[in-house]
Amino acid sequence: MGVNPGFSWNGSKEKYIKTKKLILFGDVVSCGHFLFTSMKIYFAGSIRGGRADVDLYLQIIDCLKQYGVVLSEHVGDKNIKLLGEGNLKDEYIRNRDLKWVLESEAMVAEVSTPSLGVGYEIRVAIENRKRVLCLYRPQDGKRLSAMIAGSPDVTNAEYRTLGDAKQIIDDFFK
Repeated sequence: MGVNPGFSWNGSKEKYIKTKKLILFGDVVSCGHFLFTSMKIYFAGSIRGGRADVDLYLQIIDCLKQYGVVLSEHVGDKNIKLLGEGNLKDEYIRNRDLKWVLESEAMVAEVSTPSLGVGYEIRVAIENRKRVLCLYRPQDGKRLSAMIAGSPDVTNAEYRTLGDAKQIIDDFFK
């Protein structure tokens, strides 16, 4: 995060503490002659593995926006169906998403619906020393993958309600 001396940052791109007026331009904040960039966050959630949680993904993405720019907002798009982004080639999707993972400073993944792609993205994030939060909703007859649950390189958190998830996200970004 490019913060200049004399300014303090308390977690939200809109909460710089300084007397000058802030002007927001997407992921760039202008304050007088100083420019700041917002944190870039990659959100991961199942697409081809199942879309039952798409409404929840959208709500989590909206919550994440208070901490920065969410590069992968499309995961919460209700128009993307189980077969994925049908008009895009697989190689394009892979390259785009991995570019976003590498550009991000942090990843938040909703891992209640198993997804090979999300697991792959988490591994890439870990290998590139990104902060990773995995949100998991306990469900009867299902358990979180041992590859995620047993990883010392991710923060795993169980939640039951959207309110719980929001609190976990708040704590992660503090």
